[in-house]
Amino acid sequence: MKIGFITSEYPHPQVSHAAGIATSIKNLAVTLVKKGIDVTVFVYHQNQSEVISDNGVEIHLIKKEKYKLLTWYFYRKYIQKYVNTVVKEKGISILEAPDWTGITAFMKFYVPLIIRFHGSDAYFCKLENRKQKFKNFLFEKLALKRAKAFIAPTTYAGIETRKIFGLDKNKIKTIHYGLQLENFANIKPEVYSHNVILYIGTVIRKKGVFELAEIFNKVIEVNPNAQLIMIGNDSPDVKTGAASTFELIESIFSKKALKQVNYLGKKPYTEVKQYINNAHVCVFPSFAETLGMVTIESMAMQKPVVNTSIGWAQEIIDDGMNGYLAHPSNIDLYSKRILNLLKNPDLCLQLGKAARQKVEVRFNIEKNADINIAYYKSVLKL
Repeated sequence: MKIGFITSEYPHPQVSHAAGIATSIKNLAVTLVKKGIDVTVFVYHQNQSEVISDNGVEIHLIKKEKYKLLTWYFYRKYIQKYVNTVVKEKGISILEAPDWTGITAFMKFYVPLIIRFHGSDAYFCKLENRKQKFKNFLFEKLALKRAKAFIAPTTYAGIETRKIFGLDKNKIKTIHYGLQLENFANIKPEVYSHNVILYIGTVIRKKGVFELAEIFNKVIEVNPNAQLIMIGNDSPDVKTGAASTFELIESIFSKKALKQVNYLGKKPYTEVKQYINNAHVCVFPSFAETLGMVTIESMAMQKPVVNTSIGWAQEIIDDGMNGYLAHPSNIDLYSKRILNLLKNPDLCLQLGKAARQKVEVRFNIEKNADINIAYYKSVLKL
C-alpha cells in the first residue's frame, strides 16, 4: 500500500510553515515508512516546487500560483493535476487531506480520498461562536462530500464536525494523533525550573490567551515568584482587527504580572522540547482544538498540565488523575489549579507520571499507525 498526504504544512526547514497539524502528519508518515508503507507528502502553498526526502518520506513542495481570475479555483485544479500525475506514476493507493479551508473542493482524484478532521474553519467558528464566511463553509462542505471516509482525532471533533456538515457517522473513525515516545523521554522529571508556567501555541484569541493573562494576574498575587513563558507566533485579532494579539493582552496583565512574562515568539520545534522539560507547569486554556499536540507532548515529558475542560480535552486528561481540566473562563479555578501545582512538587511528579502512562496507552504512534493502516485498507475495500 502506498499513501499520499496533502497538506499546507510539514516540519522541514524547506517548508514555509509548520504547526500542530504538521507534527501529527510527520509522526504518522515517518512511522508508516518504518512499517514498510511508501509515503508521499504533497505540501502546497510553497515558495518553490521541489522534491525532497526526509526520514524515508518523499516530500513534494508545490509552488503557490496566482491567476488573473479565480485563483482559489485554478490553483486547486493545479494541485489536482500535480497530485494525480504522481499518484499514477507511483501507484499511490489512497490519499489523505485536511478539512481546513476545503482544499480538495473541486478536485477529483484517481484514488479514494480520506479527510482527517484537523479542524475546519466551520468547526472553529462554532466553538468560538463567531460567524463564518459562506464561501469558506461551501468549500469545506464540497470537499467533505467528495471524500470516501473521515478520520477524527477525538470523538468530540468527529461528532461536532458531523453535526455541522450533516455527515454519515458510519464513515467517521476516531484515531488519535500519536507521538514517537522515544523522542519525549524525561529521565529526570524531578528536575525543572520552579515556578515557571509554560504556554505553547499561537497567540490568538481562540487559544484562551486573553483569559491566560487574567489567570496569571491571579497567580502572581499569591505567588510573586511565578513566571509565564509564552512561545508561539503572534497573530492579528479577529474581533478587534488589531495587528497584534500579544499587544492586546499586554494591556490586560497587571504591572506586577507583566514583569514576570517572557514572550519568546516562535521557536524551532527542536528547542520547544527543552522549554517543556524545564517547565514546572504547562497550561493550555484553549477554546478551540481538535486534540492539541503540545498537550500530549507535555504529558509525555511527565509535566503536570492544566488544560481546558471542553470536550476534546476530556479524552486526553482525566481530571485530577493525570492532569487538571478547568474552563478558561473560570479564572479563579484555573489559577487555583496552577497555584496548587506550584506549591506541591510531589503532586506534580504524581500527575506527570500518570500523564506519561496515559500517553503510552492512548497516544503511542506505533499503535495508532497500525490502526490507521487497518482503516486505510478497510476504505480501499469499500
